[in-house]
Amino acid sequence: MIIVNLDVMMARRKMSSGELAERIGITQANLSVLKTGKAKAVRFSTLEQICKVLDCQPGDILEYKED
Repeated sequence: MIIVNLDVMMARRKMSSGELAERIGITQANLSVLKTGKAKAVRFSTLEQICKVLDCQPGDILEYKED
């Protein structure tokens, strides 16, 4: 199971969903899908922008845990 810790990184950077969505160029609805872990896929370009804006690594956002 892949756990999405996007909320944690956003809180650490004191950034709202609206601000992050605007800065990475996606809708708030699509960001919500990512944050809740309901996304079936994420583009590397989107992940790259998230990491750039939040100044983090992909492993700070995505985590693997066995079911």
